[in-house]
Amino acid sequence: MIGSDRYRTHTCLDTPDAVGQQVRVAGWVHRRRDHGGLVFIDLRDRSGIVQLVFDPADAPDQHAVAQRFHGEDVISALGRVDARGERTVNPNLPTGTVEIRVSDV
Repeated sequence: MIGSDRYRTHTCLDTPDAVGQQVRVAGWVHRRRDHGGLVFIDLRDRSGIVQLVFDPADAPDQHAVAQRFHGEDVISALGRVDARGERTVNPNLPTGTVEIRVSDV
């Protein structure tokens, strides 16, 4: 953890150690994927990349905002770190075992 401030409590690389916790991360939109209902953002900071999940059932207003993001937009997001299911783990990323379910952006 890098110390709490208004934009970030954790770096992307810190998130695998924070499963079950609320964290705030900040960085650049590396990539956005819209899978119909869910929007996935790969957030990049100086430490690496972590996946953000915007679910309209959990946070409809935040989901609507996420649909307007473009590559290299700078954002700060608050959410719960969840372990990914076995089938969705990305072994190519140090943070590939977790994702952040966004509640505020």
